Amino acid sequence: MLLYGIFPPVTTPFYPDGNLYFKKLEANVERYSKTPVAGIVVLGSTGEAILLSDEERRQVLKIARDATAPNKVLIAGTGIESAAETLKLTEYAAQLGYDIALVRTPHYYKKQMHPANMLAFYRTVADRSPLPVMIYNFPQATGYDIPAELVIELAAHPNLIGIKESSGDVEKVRKMVDGTRQIKRSAAVTETFDAVTPRMLVPRRENNGQGGELVPVSALAGASKPSSSSVSVISGVKTRPKEVGFQVLIGAAQKLEPSLQAGAVGAILAFADAAPTACYEIYAAWKEGDTELARLKQGRIGKAAERIAGELGIPGVKYAMDFNGYFGGAARLPLLPLTADLKTEVERLLVDIRN
Repeated sequence: MLLYGIFPPVTTPFYPDGNLYFKKLEANVERYSKTPVAGIVVLGSTGEAILLSDEERRQVLKIARDATAPNKVLIAGTGIESAAETLKLTEYAAQLGYDIALVRTPHYYKKQMHPANMLAFYRTVADRSPLPVMIYNFPQATGYDIPAELVIELAAHPNLIGIKESSGDVEKVRKMVDGTRQIKRSAAVTETFDAVTPRMLVPRRENNGQGGELVPVSALAGASKPSSSSVSVISGVKTRPKEVGFQVLIGAAQKLEPSLQAGAVGAILAFADAAPTACYEIYAAWKEGDTELARLKQGRIGKAAERIAGELGIPGVKYAMDFNGYFGGAARLPLLPLTADLKTEVERLLVDIRN
């Protein structure tokens, strides 16, 4: 699965009484689906997944899945401290039609999180997961920072396709990219080199309503074997293979441009919840090879991203969403809403970032 681009890790909306506000979740996801983001991340750290019950996690996964446009890659945050519970939630996400499982590093028993423990955990999950797996490293929250050397070793597993690296360490990104260059994999992309998801398949009556079959065009023409560059058809959608390696995405918007220059292929950004287009513009400029414009766009959001997402956290992100026309609302305790002074600061930071 292609992971190039910008992914907002959607927040979980609540009513004032603390119950899940499904209509607002649907509205936010539908609006993100109309932006140029590559996909949606559900139940990430910004989604307050750790503050939800098991049943609430399942409800959020279902509502978000139903509201997401078929052409957007769907990533489910399924990491729980044990491998067994992680796999249960991953299997449920697969049943719903998610594309990727994002599995954060277990961290509660920090002193026992030796390389052997992490290798065993991720290999067990990857072996049994019905979905491709991404490692999720967020040391600011977990207190555990998975070493680059360990990520490089894990990257050899065929079902571990990438990492979300949220440490903000650009040199670590470069090290992981350099250390995994030998890994060659293929992902189906559209004619415009966007990701192809199974949800893009058009149900066919002759196939009992199931999605269409991947049919190489060369096979339709009578060729015995398609070449690696051949075009294929998925229920009317023309696709082609694109070579991808171990895909490194980052999680710090204030480090987006330098991380892309270091070899990252995209980002999962809390700041994109409030300003998806502003984040995408950095990626688009970099993709077009316009380094000067990418740096100019990076400078535009750097201070706001650092303060709102990096320091004020989820309450800051949710208020920024409110200010920019999405629904943010309140976070769950122990997270507290912003004070009036902090709200004014957020508004000032976003005055030129209204999208």
